[in-house]
Amino acid sequence: MVTRLVGAQEELVTLEYKPLTEGKDHMSKVAFCFPGQGALEAGMGRELAEAVPAAMDVYRAGSEASGLDLQKLCFDTPLEELVDTEVQQPALIATSLAILAAIRAEGLEPDVVVGHSVGEFAALASVSAMGTGEAIGFVRERGLAMAEAARLHPGSMAAILGLEDEVVEELCSRIEGVWPANYNCPGQIVVSGENAAVDRLCAEAESIGARRAIKLKVSGAFHSPLVERAAERLRPAIETIRFHDPIAPFMSTVTAHVEPATRFAAILVEQLTAPVRFTQAARELVQDGVTTFVEVGPGNVLSGLIKRIDRSVRAISVNDLASLEKAREVLST
Repeated sequence: MVTRLVGAQEELVTLEYKPLTEGKDHMSKVAFCFPGQGALEAGMGRELAEAVPAAMDVYRAGSEASGLDLQKLCFDTPLEELVDTEVQQPALIATSLAILAAIRAEGLEPDVVVGHSVGEFAALASVSAMGTGEAIGFVRERGLAMAEAARLHPGSMAAILGLEDEVVEELCSRIEGVWPANYNCPGQIVVSGENAAVDRLCAEAESIGARRAIKLKVSGAFHSPLVERAAERLRPAIETIRFHDPIAPFMSTVTAHVEPATRFAAILVEQLTAPVRFTQAARELVQDGVTTFVEVGPGNVLSGLIKRIDRSVRAISVNDLASLEKAREVLST
């Protein structure tokens, strides 16, 4: 958790993959990154969807697959009505994939993709490992399963700012019932667990020099053993998905490695209870030659994190017409 198709779309994602850096030096790759839960904005995706038919197609297909009116939810619903996990996740993934459709309408493609938590579903759909409607429909079930698990095993999450990861890991190791959940960037790690354990860790972190310990507005202890029930509920369904070989490499934030299609099902189950290793994944991408990260989705959370991970890279957020034009200009040079 970070602080802060059918139809035309199927035709779109089956286009031959032509990376932006084809013929360029190895050290000039572009990564598309897809945000996770918490990256919400009022009216998210509306401007691009109304301007780009392929983007609107994503919302239509996602609505059919999820049983939700995603256009209404994303375009017109107040943010406070979108925070519930079972609604937020499909709305977020639909918006990310709609923005992706608008980016692709400009002829732009990534060399590699990465997603933060539930953003991995958008990342996998973006490289044709699974269908767009399939990803949005499954994420709806994922959100429902996580909400149920959170009700059965209540917990919370908190962002610890200003301590080394190893220090927070040591605190988690000696306070029963709390675990590292998100490695967002150096000096920002999120913990997850039982309410009392999270409160105790926050107090101890501040006592040893943490700049801040911020409780997050979430409904459960995600990315911890407390939501194991969600993994158990979703495992049979995930194992029935026929994943295709991706048209561009997929960097997992569960393992911080590029993974093949044979591993996707296991990763999507494991990610429910495992920590999100975004810091480690981003560093691996930079080491492999990525110099530009394009955040595909509402907000600009990941762009901010990436600049804290490595100040030498360029990070661009695309979520409206103006930022789409900026991305086109930057990536076309």
